[in-house]
Amino acid sequence: MQLHEFQAKELLERYGLRIPRGRIAGDIEQARRVASRLKFPRYAVKAQMRTTERLAEGGVRFAASADGVAATAATMLGTSLSSGSHNAHQEFVRWVLIEEIIACALQLYTAVVLDTASGRLVLLTSRTGGTGIETRAANEPDLIKKTPLTITQDGVDGDFDGAAIELGLPEQATGNAANILRTIAQIAVELDAVQVEINPLALTPSNELIALDAKLKIDDHAMFRHPGLAAFREAVTNEEDDPHELGADRHQINYAALDGSIGLIVNGAGLALATLDMLIDFGGEPSNFMDIRTTATSLDIAFGVELVLNNPNTKALLVNVHGGGMQRCDTIAEGIAIAVSRTSRALPVVARFAGNNADFASVRLKGAGIGFEEADDMMSAVRRIVELAKAETLA
Repeated sequence: MQLHEFQAKELLERYGLRIPRGRIAGDIEQARRVASRLKFPRYAVKAQMRTTERLAEGGVRFAASADGVAATAATMLGTSLSSGSHNAHQEFVRWVLIEEIIACALQLYTAVVLDTASGRLVLLTSRTGGTGIETRAANEPDLIKKTPLTITQDGVDGDFDGAAIELGLPEQATGNAANILRTIAQIAVELDAVQVEINPLALTPSNELIALDAKLKIDDHAMFRHPGLAAFREAVTNEEDDPHELGADRHQINYAALDGSIGLIVNGAGLALATLDMLIDFGGEPSNFMDIRTTATSLDIAFGVELVLNNPNTKALLVNVHGGGMQRCDTIAEGIAIAVSRTSRALPVVARFAGNNADFASVRLKGAGIGFEEADDMMSAVRRIVELAKAETLA
């Protein structure tokens, strides 16, 4: 879950970091009222969208009066701005953040990210932050310093003091910088974040450090540990987001619609990916990706199965489930039975159950009156469902 800037800054402030004074607005008149109340000499008006190239796309503008703020907000609110990336997509703007403009003597880059190759958190720092840092870093490998971090029972360890010294700040700001680096690492650990970024971190003429912009991305699979962030999850839902995927996520299922004809009911990301690969190798085309999480109940599973059955492209259904200690086969079978009872569609089904309560899962489907072919292994299951899907397509 990637938060909007105003949400990320709210969390930074909770941890004691300084951010610019400002308020969020969701319509033009509210933007005018916010600016009138704040009474800044100049304002930054920032579209709340999750992109790295917001400035270039006209998502950050400036104004010198409340009327100017309202006029600027009118050009953003209710519009869709491009992400500006090579795989650009349009993002709907629901809010603008109205902030004071901070004078900068220097713009720094700081971040703690999860290095997926090593599985470790890494501290990233640079003396030259701001717009275009990703492009500049690609051309200058030494632009960003990397400091490995170690998670301990007491929190997180790393050479925060050394990283702060290398930023080359005035002495009175160096200690503050080290504390900020230590804090964003703490945020990453405590919130299960895969990215905590402040760019730019502004050094003011009075040697204060203020987070002018922030990005915070939390691991979706860890959200159950942070019920206090549920409101943030609702707010980051964009009108451009797929409501089916969002609904599935709330029901403990990772789901994505695809263009093929074979619906997949699978638990576990690794098994789901292996099933997709095998299906494609045998000439099949999946109509969805599905990974049922271990926390899903039978009713959650029923919601996900209904998504698959209600997809008009789905002509056949492959169930490939391996039951474990936390998610038994019969729980998934019960969810399938509930979903099938709610739809009038009758699709050919091939089911392969293995692991905990596999036999009972088959009995559960038969007891629900669901006609299906049993398979002993993945290969035979995939081969058969491809045959059935092709026959349905030709029928």
